[in-house]
Amino acid sequence: MSPSNIVTVAACVFAYSLLSRWLSDRSISGPMVFVGMALITAALDVKAFGGEFSGGGVEILAEASLVIVLFSDATRIDLRRLRAQAGLPSRLLGIGLPLTVLAGTGIAMLLFPDLGIFKAAVLAAILAPTDAALGQAVVSNPKVPIRVRQGLNVESGLNDGLMVPVVTILVALAAAEDDTATEWVAFVLRQIGFGVSAGVLVGALGAYLLSSFVNHNFVEGPLRQLAVLSIAVLAFGAAELFEGNGFVAAFIAGVAFGALARDECEPATDFTQNQGELLVLLTFFFWGGFFVAPRLDELTVEVAVYAILSLTVVRMLPVAIAMLGVPVERATIGYLGWFGPRGLASIIFGFFAVEHLEGTEAADTIMLVVTFTVLLSVVAHGLTAGPFAAKYGQLFATMQHDAKGDMPESVHVEPFRTRTRGVGQEKPDS
Repeated sequence: MSPSNIVTVAACVFAYSLLSRWLSDRSISGPMVFVGMALITAALDVKAFGGEFSGGGVEILAEASLVIVLFSDATRIDLRRLRAQAGLPSRLLGIGLPLTVLAGTGIAMLLFPDLGIFKAAVLAAILAPTDAALGQAVVSNPKVPIRVRQGLNVESGLNDGLMVPVVTILVALAAAEDDTATEWVAFVLRQIGFGVSAGVLVGALGAYLLSSFVNHNFVEGPLRQLAVLSIAVLAFGAAELFEGNGFVAAFIAGVAFGALARDECEPATDFTQNQGELLVLLTFFFWGGFFVAPRLDELTVEVAVYAILSLTVVRMLPVAIAMLGVPVERATIGYLGWFGPRGLASIIFGFFAVEHLEGTEAADTIMLVVTFTVLLSVVAHGLTAGPFAAKYGQLFATMQHDAKGDMPESVHVEPFRTRTRGVGQEKPDS
């Protein structure tokens, strides 16, 4: 990075740190701030988006961020406890998520008929995973029933990892239209097979070694945190070394580590999450400068319509269908449906798709739509998270009082940790 890059970034981080509490009290999230500062910096022609650090550098930074986020999210979810409370998350992931991809594919084919079915499906899959950290109050406000918060928390923690192989397969199918099918079948098998294998091996071995060495008092406290971070990076690197998918590996490694070293997760992953938080904010800053600012004048009616529908109908209708037969209030279904922010995972999946569809008109269309959808989500979900969570919490309290008894939403479930508070609005109460 050039001196101008370093000075600009350091100044933005320092300024945000000074005002972070004041901003969070006004429902202004970290990603909103950093994208906004990037757009202002670009408009003022400050030399932050140039030199050695370019769009390729943004991709590397974003990949590093997603590796840590995938690993951390996977370790946060205690699969043993989840089995006893899987009803709501399983509906959101097992019914809502596939229907979201199908709905997004259909609308993409209507608005962008030149894409074809597979490339339209790629676009829909890229924008399917949610990022609850863009509206932390949604999953941390104690006035919101714990079962509702937990459902969104688990959905966000698992759906980006679950969508990695789906996006990989769909990109392969889309690229196979212009290449041999055999080559892309082999590509998919390598990506997923070596990704899963590397994740299981590194996550399980890392959990065993770290737990053993900690029990023998060989590990100094702070270095436990570095050890956990290194497991995520090792899993990613090992998979990529054998042409596997490093993101699949990072997610699976987090699942394995969390299952086998649960006692190490809470004390050791705070550092990992904090580092991931900083990388995420920096990713949004450089993404805003290199990818959003130069394309603001490329926004078309079709792109704007898809972005709006992606955050509303494409998300909310599948969630409503997924909740059929569940005796919850319509306000709860609306709350679950609206809060499906699109963030870091969609940005990375967009980079991945463009890399493998490079040179096609579809690649440019996909990246344009992803860029404006994520931008709209950062603003819309960031601004509404705090007020909507507070309003829904008050409304639910009134409904529960009128019902004179427990409601399905208020069934207690043991909470999982949420992501660190800096990228959202409120400190988790769990």
